[in-house]
Amino acid sequence: KEDIVDRKVYSNEEIQAIANSIRKQILGIALKTGGCYLAQACSSAEIVASLYTNVMNLGPSEGLWEPIPFPGVPGPDNMDYPKGAMYNGAPAPDKDRFFVSCCHYASVIYCALAATGRISPDCMDKFNVDGWNMEMIGAEHSPGFENTAGSLGQTISIAGGTCHARKRRGDTGKCFVLLGDGELQEGQTWECIQAAAHYKLDNMIVVIDANDQQVEGQIENQMTEEPLVDRFRSFGAECVEVNGHDIEAFCKAFETPHEDKPLVVIGRTRGTTGIPPLEKRWPFLHFVRISAAEKEEFQKIYDAM
Repeated sequence: KEDIVDRKVYSNEEIQAIANSIRKQILGIALKTGGCYLAQACSSAEIVASLYTNVMNLGPSEGLWEPIPFPGVPGPDNMDYPKGAMYNGAPAPDKDRFFVSCCHYASVIYCALAATGRISPDCMDKFNVDGWNMEMIGAEHSPGFENTAGSLGQTISIAGGTCHARKRRGDTGKCFVLLGDGELQEGQTWECIQAAAHYKLDNMIVVIDANDQQVEGQIENQMTEEPLVDRFRSFGAECVEVNGHDIEAFCKAFETPHEDKPLVVIGRTRGTTGIPPLEKRWPFLHFVRISAAEKEEFQKIYDAM
């Protein structure tokens, strides 16, 4: 409870409004450009909005208010560029840190930063524009990102190592890591959970957007993962699953006792939430392109949001 002292406590209605704004902004991008990672916004909007409001204890943003040009990282002599983690606040012993593994959720992260006053509300004007830091696939220079995720499944190990170091140092802050359920097919994910349990990293919080989809379609048609709760518990973590679109239930899940164990919160979601026409494409929603023939239908939904 002490974590929320001196922090604004958002109502469920305020968090839902942020989630709705995330969906609307990203649908707007899809309409403008013809395509975007729209289904990921539909599935994770409440999850990310809740994390940035009432769940994580982050310090004030130290990132630049406006997007900045980013010509690239040519080598080790040019590593002093502004880091994306600055938007989640300066590292401090009592503050949480946020690791985004599903780097194609970058637009969701940017919109959440804007909605919570961590970057300009106009930042999405530079989204996916060549030469700027608001990239479609987030990296360590992208607002809100601690690291370049590389192949999916690697960021959890970076977060795990950070948790181990922080625990040895006596920090009270936690490390949150956001994954998609497709990443759970990576063996490295389970090695990290096993190690986190061994080292009793109860400062490690894994959040999963379980939207049951990946680039090739539905999860169960590619590689069986279930039963996820039992699997995580068998690897030594505490695990709880909730409806990821139910803000109250999702936020309450983080109160689950997990002494000496990492906590895994699975949010069961749907990649069509809020945008019904996407149901016609299920389960092939990894990257949504809106054709000229469909634009009017999606535009009406956008206008009604």
